[in-house]
Amino acid sequence: MADFLAQYSIQRWMEMCPQGYLEDTVDGHEPQEREPAILFDNEVELEAAIRTTVALVAGERCALAASSGLVNLAPDYASKMFLATQTLDEARHVEIFTNRLFDLGVKKDDLESTIQRHVNPNLVKFAETLLEKVADGDFIAGVVGQNIVLEGMAFTVFEMLEAGNRELNPKFAQTLSGTIADERRHVGFGENRIGSLIQQHPEKKSEIEKMQQQMSYYMLATFSDSFAQVAQDGPRTPVPGGNADFHGTNLATATPEEMEGVLANTVLGEFKTRLARVGIEYQTPKIPA
Repeated sequence: MADFLAQYSIQRWMEMCPQGYLEDTVDGHEPQEREPAILFDNEVELEAAIRTTVALVAGERCALAASSGLVNLAPDYASKMFLATQTLDEARHVEIFTNRLFDLGVKKDDLESTIQRHVNPNLVKFAETLLEKVADGDFIAGVVGQNIVLEGMAFTVFEMLEAGNRELNPKFAQTLSGTIADERRHVGFGENRIGSLIQQHPEKKSEIEKMQQQMSYYMLATFSDSFAQVAQDGPRTPVPGGNADFHGTNLATATPEEMEGVLANTVLGEFKTRLARVGIEYQTPKIPA
């Protein structure tokens, strides 16, 4: 526990995050960076950027509610302190993606109506499945759902978005780089903390596996809806240089179906690996119709 406490201490968090990769940034990016003008010249691309950012805000609002709720459920102070830092991370993510909506032209008075208009119903159900476990006081299921399933999904989605925006939109890509660093730490905590608790409470396995299967289904349904909309929007603005590699797929030339496939397969593959590390058997979700 002493090593665990040092690895996930508030001091360690301060050195890595506010005094580390976030130092001298504004909303996680260089202060002079702006959204590219091309976004505001193309109504379809602007709407797509708003829609994508709404999904990020909705996901991070769920993460904020879950991590803050887990603080008081944690059985030890090392976990409480880490989850307190994670709560601030998630609050920062909500703020930076909300501010991106404002940068994209969403008026502050229209924020909630914009989120309601664009948020995917399956993403809402994904969040509700996790938050029910937290509300029920289930720390083990809550950390698996938050720090392995939700954060594992977010980590990969952010990686894909960062790769696709690295040349086209450096501001957004740099913001995503900081969130990726945060999510990597959050997933690490989930794996390191939950394995021993699962050994102590093997009776929790079947319930957690059912939760993972449900959350995975809603995740895949969200991906399906999102990439169907990408296909409906039509051809995207080419990425300068013609290459944005993500796990062997060139995002600059890939079809929406190819992008959906590589994203879904990468996330589910990571789920299998991480769940196995903590003693949970991955459950294959239904394929959305």
